[in-house]
Order: sequence, then C-alpha cells, then structure tokens
Amino acid sequence: MATDWLGSIVSINCGESLGVYQGRVSAVDQVSQTISLTRPFHNGVKCLVPEVTFRAGDITELKILEIPGPGDNRQCGDSQHMDTAVPGVGCQVGPSQNGTSKVLRKPLSSSAPQNIPRRTDMKSQDIVISPQQQCSKSYMDRHMETLSQSKGFRRRHNSWSSSSRHPNQVTPKKSGLKNGQMKSKDDECFGDDIDEIPDTDFDFEGNLALFDKAAVFEEIETYERRSGTRSRGTPSEKPARYRHDENILESEPIVYRRIVVPQNPNKEFCTDSGLVVPSVSYELHKKLLAVAEKHGLTLERRLEMTGVCASQMALSLLGGPNRLNPKNVHQRPTVALLCGPHVKGAQGISCGRHLSNHDVHVILFLPNFVKMLESITNELNLFSKTQGQQVSSVKDLPDTPVDLVINCLDCHENAFLRDQPWYKAVVDWANQNRAPVLSIDPPISEMELGIDAKWSLALGLPLPLGERAGRVYLCDIGIPQKVFQEVGINYHSPFGCKFVIPLHST
Repeated sequence: MATDWLGSIVSINCGESLGVYQGRVSAVDQVSQTISLTRPFHNGVKCLVPEVTFRAGDITELKILEIPGPGDNRQCGDSQHMDTAVPGVGCQVGPSQNGTSKVLRKPLSSSAPQNIPRRTDMKSQDIVISPQQQCSKSYMDRHMETLSQSKGFRRRHNSWSSSSRHPNQVTPKKSGLKNGQMKSKDDECFGDDIDEIPDTDFDFEGNLALFDKAAVFEEIETYERRSGTRSRGTPSEKPARYRHDENILESEPIVYRRIVVPQNPNKEFCTDSGLVVPSVSYELHKKLLAVAEKHGLTLERRLEMTGVCASQMALSLLGGPNRLNPKNVHQRPTVALLCGPHVKGAQGISCGRHLSNHDVHVILFLPNFVKMLESITNELNLFSKTQGQQVSSVKDLPDTPVDLVINCLDCHENAFLRDQPWYKAVVDWANQNRAPVLSIDPPISEMELGIDAKWSLALGLPLPLGERAGRVYLCDIGIPQKVFQEVGINYHSPFGCKFVIPLHST
C-alpha cells in the first residue's frame, strides 16, 4: 500500500530544470499521482517551505534512502534525539551475511511510534551528538526503489554499494557547539542581531585624515638611507617636471633685456614673456624712420605695413572669428575712422581699406582741404575702390554708437590743427559716442590728446605714452636689425611669431 512508504527518506530527481529534492515522505496520493516530502532539501540546501509536493510526470528518478521498520530505533549510542532531516546521521553500516551491507540499529525499549518534529520545533530544538555517536561512514549510497506508474510504489531490493556516493546526496556539516548544542545553519548565517548593525555611515575623510603621509614617507626615506638603497642607484630627489611649453633641453640663460637704447629711457614696458622693451624719444624714433627710408623702407611700405597691423588688431577687437563669420551677416561691425590731413591720417586710411576688404562697414571722416599730401591722395584712391563710405562733415557721422572708433586725428608736429572747428566738432562727437577708441601712433603729450583711448598702437618702438593712451600695443613695421644698430640701438626682435604684441608698464 502507498501508506507503507510514509516516513521513508527518499531522493527525487526532477531533471535539470527542477533539480534534486530529498526529504521524508509525508503523503502519497495514488489518485492524483502525487507524493509529498516534509522538511525537504533542494540540491543540498534546506528549503524554506516545510513541505513540497511532486507530480508523477515531474519525477525523473526516485530513490529510497531509508525505509523505517515498525520496530526500528531512530537513535544510535547514547543520543536522545535524531535529526530526521539528514539521513544516516549517528548510524553505522555493517556487512551482512550475504555480502551486502545493512544498517545496524539498536532496538527501542518500546514500540511507540516515531515522533517526527516539525519545522517550528527544530528551530528551538538542537541535536546533541556525542563522539561515540559519530559513524565510521556518515552516508552510504543505495540502489533505490522506483515508482510504479500503474500500482503506485513497488519495492525492489538491490545490493548496497559501500564504496560509492550518490552525487545528489548532500553531506551536512556539523556546526560549532554552543552550550553542548549544535547551532543550525540558518542561525549561523542569519542569526546576528539586527540592532547590533551600526546605522551610521563610515567616515572616510576622518579616517583618511588620521593617516600622516609625511611621516610615513619620512620613515621610508630614513629606512632607505640606513639600508643603503640610495647608494645602489635610487635617486634621492624627485625628477623635475616640465610644462608643455617648457624646453627640457638645457640652454643658455634667458636674457630679458635684449633691447638697449643709447639714451636713458623715460619709460619701460615688458611683453607677456617678460622681455623688456624700452621707450624712445620722438627725435630718435624720427631718425630711425629716416634711416629706414634711406635703405629702402619707403613711406608707402610703412603705410601698408601699418595698415595691415592696425587692421589685424582692430579685427581682433571687433570679435575676430566669432563675429566676422559668414553665418553672422546680420552682425556686420561698423567702424568710424577719424583721419587728419597728414601722414598719420594716411595710416588710418590704409587701415580702413583693409577693414573694408574684410567685410567691415567703414565710415571714413577726412576734412576737405584744397591740397592733400601725395600719400593721402594715393590711399584715398585705393579706399574709393572698396565699399567704405567717406564723409567730410560731422553731421554725416552716425548718431548711434558704433563698434569701434579709430583715431588718427592727432599729429606729432602740426599742433595748429587742434584749433580748427572741424577738429573740435569731431572730438566732441567721439567723446559723446560710447564706442571704444583705438589710437594709431598717438603723440607723446597728454595735453595734445583730445580723445581718451582704450588702446594705442605704437610703431617699431614705443614712445613714452601717458595714461590717457590706454593699453599700449606694439606692431612690427619691418625695420631691419642693422637699421636699429645704425642709429645706436642694440635690437633683438621681441615679437616672436606675431606682428602685434601687448606691452605692460613696469
């Protein structure tokens, strides 16, 4: 009958998907073809549920590990309890007369039915095992009974194999003893008190501050000096680190004063790299230009070079590539160019021509004179071929602020022009307009400057300009080095890779 198998310890293989289950048979239903196991183990791990039920279709193989008899004793030696969920604990296996092995059991004093503890009882009940109760072989594999599909279970006797171990059988390990009792696996893994877990975060910064890095490195260096590690070739100093713009090759010391003028300069400037650029007097500057013109650097060449450098600086002040872009046609900048009837005015007209060629709206103011200089006439002829606009009256200048005002009204020599009505009117317009001012080659005296400039552009070498000149820039107009030497100036170019560089007051 199916009830005869109740209490047997079996191993059920349900295939690769479900795995192997072990436990004690608690119910067998022949009608629904199901079998239930109490206190099951799944693949050697104790299940969380107290009982599982299997259908006959899910069972691939069924093996009976132990069959209880009516008078069998569940104890071995002096033990008082037995872990019924683990087969073979506390039992010894001995050979039988026919060569097979059998389980040796001690008879009970009474034939009372076996009391199978529940899962809830096992939590509070530990099993006591004495050393005499340890078996010589804890687990022995057996050839198991198979389930009959027509009449339920049918028992089949097979010989025992004492030298083999079933791969699906789980060997439980005894936990440590506490007060003479075995702790369960769940208590060992999950038995810690939750209240003992700290609820504060670990202070990484505080613990890192406790580490004295300097002291540790000093101790390491002391040990290396005593052990002779330094003498074996280990460098005692850290290697020098260089920036991306520094030269790692050894070179001569840098000389920052590479321009020496014959006269004591009234004012000195320095470049971004630290080179000293002294100022020169107007007489020395005029002599330098005359010697350069004698050697072939004519006025036309100087005007062209000055116009290129001034326009390049003006384009940078207007925004450079961010403003002068084909996609920004609606942001076309406007420049008001104020020129006088002299060489300084011709330099401004040359600058306006280059600005107009770079799609800048240029408004050129030049007063009407009966006779103009040849250089101004030539520059005006070239400027008329551009899209620039030329006006001779202050009324024709824009009423709204422009992007930039370029001042070329003042001259070093013709001071009488400042008394002319047109000059005063243009100065008033420039001071009322809120646009920044760029002065090209301004005069030295601050009293002669009618318009305060934000930037000033010097040619070749700077003049001792005052505070009203704003920030001073220096442009290279192409004077050769031997021309400087001829006028008594020991010159070495401070421009580097540029034609316009900023100067800073020392």
